[in-house]
Amino acid sequence: MDETKTAYQREILENRLRKRDRHLRKWARRAGTDAYRLYDRDIPEIPLTLDRYGDAVSGALYEREYSTAFAAGESQTEGWLSAMAAAISRALDIPPERIFLKRRKRLDHHQGARRRRETQYEKLGDWAFVRDIHEGGLRFRVNLSDYVDTGFFPDRRILREMVRAGAAGKRVLNLFCYTAAFSVYAASGGAALVDSVDLSNTYLNWGALNLRLNGFAAESIPAEAALRPAESRPVFPSGISRPCRMIRADALSFLNNAARRGCSWDAIILDPPTFSNSKKMSATLDIRRDHRILITQALGLLRRGGVLWFSTNARHFHLDAADLLEQCRESFPGLRLRDLSAETAAPDFRASGNPHCYCFTRA
Repeated sequence: MDETKTAYQREILENRLRKRDRHLRKWARRAGTDAYRLYDRDIPEIPLTLDRYGDAVSGALYEREYSTAFAAGESQTEGWLSAMAAAISRALDIPPERIFLKRRKRLDHHQGARRRRETQYEKLGDWAFVRDIHEGGLRFRVNLSDYVDTGFFPDRRILREMVRAGAAGKRVLNLFCYTAAFSVYAASGGAALVDSVDLSNTYLNWGALNLRLNGFAAESIPAEAALRPAESRPVFPSGISRPCRMIRADALSFLNNAARRGCSWDAIILDPPTFSNSKKMSATLDIRRDHRILITQALGLLRRGGVLWFSTNARHFHLDAADLLEQCRESFPGLRLRDLSAETAAPDFRASGNPHCYCFTRA
């Protein structure tokens, strides 16, 4: 590690963060959140992303960019990260023990999605440094220490608000729900029922906790029970005005089974991983390749007048709207599609690009 160069980088990062956080804190208060992207490889030679979660910071080093620039070994990389953590601590007046910098490999197109999915939810430890952060008047539990991702994606905040605004009285299905942030928003918007589907018990339990933090009861039920006819569905205890059901299932199989049973929802949230090849899944998912079939399957479960929200962070993703609408013309006459990517662009994420977001409405 070149100590002179590292000292210079530490200084310019500290100056950048101090100015950036002073600006973003004012914006965040107006936006009603304390979780936001603070730094996103703004300085090319410092390839970090840093997110502020209240009184703590979670960040990632993009190793491919760093190693290409510096040809650094393991010890040099760790020393450099320690130096950058010191700069973050001074700039934000946050103790070093509340700063978590992880290493994220950036691979080529064919390897990258697979390896990112394998490592994204891989547990790094059991320190359990958790915080409850706030957004839109709601609370969410984040874990800054034990996973590469924290359990909450700030870049979806505008789309979450759109879901809440349209949820009143609706039956809502949240596929690939992760820690159920969209489900919490739907419940807070007055949804009549919220079904959250994920294959991971860890994340379903985390999602149930997020619902409870906001005053909503969550019940874990088997997929088979969720797909029963309405008259045979379980009755929730009295006093639960917005039942939220946590369903452990492979989302792809759930879609197929729900279609065979004739199930339907008024609103469906489809925010899938870019790639998934879990051994528990019945098939491999690559959203660049499979988004059409996933969207059309979800549309088949949507009631007339219903809304499907679709979003993805996949790089090099392209949705051919005209061709997709033509493909769906006979099955879903009058289907409307809006590209919401510009409307849902988060001001703090503009440097890295924002998610691709779309809204489908059945006539």
